[in-house]
Amino acid sequence: MKSHLVDKAATIVTDPLVLVNLVSQRVRQLNSGRSPLIPTRPSMGAADIALTELIEGKIRLVEKPVP
Repeated sequence: MKSHLVDKAATIVTDPLVLVNLVSQRVRQLNSGRSPLIPTRPSMGAADIALTELIEGKIRLVEKPVP
């Protein structure tokens, strides 16, 4: 995982725990066969892909309303 991607993503999702959970969930999706939403290079790991998708606005955090 590249630290500059983490730094950029942290400006979008400011809560570190939420960022970790969001990226972890997307990594699980990618590892289970979901297609990346961005062009990838062979040197990119699943976490790098997830972080880049977040930075580019391809994935985002959607808060559910409290009933």
